[in-house]
Amino acid sequence: MLDEGRPVVEVEGERCPVGRTRAQRLRTVTFHFQGQLIDGIEQNPQKDSRWAKLAQEGKRIVQYKCRGRFFANVCEGALMRYPAWTALRLPD
Repeated sequence: MLDEGRPVVEVEGERCPVGRTRAQRLRTVTFHFQGQLIDGIEQNPQKDSRWAKLAQEGKRIVQYKCRGRFFANVCEGALMRYPAWTALRLPD
């Protein structure tokens, strides 16, 4: 999703368009994963968080949410689950 210029990504055989948010023009993608609708959004480097600081350093970070709750992020290929992962009963 974060590759420049990629208009579409494939997630488990589903072709998903890469969009952009209106305000900050962050890249986004929405896809289905094991029966759940998942939203991925690029980390905003202009925020004041440890993830934003990593994004400012050039790290590629995507935050994921399901049913309005952020449950994980991926930073340079490493997955970090939040407690919401369990609360949302997402599969391991």
